[in-house]
Amino acid sequence: VFSSVTALLNLSVFQDEFVLEDLIQELKRMSTALSFGPLQSNGHISVRGSFPEMQLLRDFLLLKAKSLSEKDKREESKPHQRPKRRLQQHQLTMKTSDSVCDADGEKTMVVLDTDIYHYMKSFSPRTFLVSHDVVISDVIDGDITTVCIESAGSGSDAGQVLRVKEKIERQSLELHNALRKERIYFEKHVRNEKQRYKWACESLKPRYPHVLIIPYDTHIDVIGNSSQVFEFVKEVSS
Repeated sequence: VFSSVTALLNLSVFQDEFVLEDLIQELKRMSTALSFGPLQSNGHISVRGSFPEMQLLRDFLLLKAKSLSEKDKREESKPHQRPKRRLQQHQLTMKTSDSVCDADGEKTMVVLDTDIYHYMKSFSPRTFLVSHDVVISDVIDGDITTVCIESAGSGSDAGQVLRVKEKIERQSLELHNALRKERIYFEKHVRNEKQRYKWACESLKPRYPHVLIIPYDTHIDVIGNSSQVFEFVKEVSS
């Protein structure tokens, strides 16, 4: 379930600075494992590939947007028309998530699959329990969760921020290769049927301590080891 991700990118934010066709060609050369759809007139383009590859693409674009924003601030006092820049080979380098970071290393971001993030929060909460010198916050946006790790003060160790980031990334990669998700839908079921499913899930929890259950209005997501998830859903549905 985590092996492939499809995303719709909005590249229109770059169209005043770059020729979008050049930007896309450069992204294709750097991300050969990703599949890009046609560029639409509004600057949107669909991308499909593995989640780790999509992480790298997202992190690079975040970094690029941040650099453009800072450049605009520096030049806002100079009212002149800036020509679009033709991309050169040396201008773009694919960045990993540790590149979306302050120059002093006191703030960095990790992009996670939201299901993996929920699983980590539930079964490995110590990953996000750090010392008072480091602050962790999150922004959940559908299937993607961005975790921000930053120093709490000027006296904090910037190296500690990177160590926390590497720990989160390492555990996320391990879970990415091990987890599976099944979804139990409520559609066309009466309210009593929904309650029956929820009760069944709760009653099975003690027997499947490493399975995460996330209830929604229309369905229940079951996340965990492949064999355990299969057996869990089989018992709930029987």
